[in-house]
Amino acid sequence: MTPEEVLSHPGKILTQRQREDYFENGYLLVESIIPKGALTRLREVTAEMVERSRRLTRSDNVFDLEPAHTADNPRLRRLSSPVVHHPYYWEFATGLLADIASDLVGPNVKFHHSKLNFKWAQGGEEVKWHQDICGWPHTNYSPLTIGCYLDDVGMDQGPLAVLPGSHNGPLYDERDEQGRWVAALQPRDLATLDLSRTVYLPGPAGSLTIHNCRTLHSSKPNLSGLGRPLLLYAYSSADAFTYTANPLPTPYAGQIIRGDAVKWAHHDPRPCLIPPDYSKGFTSIFAIQQQEAAPAAM
Repeated sequence: MTPEEVLSHPGKILTQRQREDYFENGYLLVESIIPKGALTRLREVTAEMVERSRRLTRSDNVFDLEPAHTADNPRLRRLSSPVVHHPYYWEFATGLLADIASDLVGPNVKFHHSKLNFKWAQGGEEVKWHQDICGWPHTNYSPLTIGCYLDDVGMDQGPLAVLPGSHNGPLYDERDEQGRWVAALQPRDLATLDLSRTVYLPGPAGSLTIHNCRTLHSSKPNLSGLGRPLLLYAYSSADAFTYTANPLPTPYAGQIIRGDAVKWAHHDPRPCLIPPDYSKGFTSIFAIQQQEAAPAAM
């Protein structure tokens, strides 16, 4: 659906002004919208996941660990696909967030994937500038990611940073000069951007960040004494279909969670970068950007 078509449907949660701002700028910050009961439950199940990580000494396809991770000092960097590791993550994905997604992609909503990123105190790693859609291309650019702040996030904790309007600009090659996939913009492309326009999105616990799949975004290291867990869900319109394997496949991927399945795919004429074949496994953007995993050749 086009933005005009989406906006012609009444919003369920977001105001019309918020929806218009999203299409104009490529992002939204919605503060303190997660109900307190839901936020408490999300914190509880997330604490369970951190406890599970204590048993591990190295990363696997579910738990991505920082190099300094130990049983006594767990530093879980990412939990892949939390929706299959505790039923509440899926319950939450199909409630309030699905309604918000329908306000921005249209009444027919498809689930794509989920992840839970951590930036631990005193050194939680940066995420370099990138565009999500380059890692999981679709036939159109409706996909978006909703991030849930489980705790208060201040400027020194590495909040999400976005470049307003960049969703209407070009897509950038996320391969290095040797053609290897690094999941980040190259210095030559970064030099062309006016990063003085960067907007940071700190917010209280229970807030949501929402960004379009083409929006340039990043986050700085967490240099504070407080952690920053960020629960992320990706959705699309039902008329968006994937070109490549889902890097975080689950039985829920592709499930219609609002509205109906469609008979026709919508194809955006703008081209899209194709990533490596992750059908045999994927760790995380952290491991790729920090070059802990060998960059994939194209």
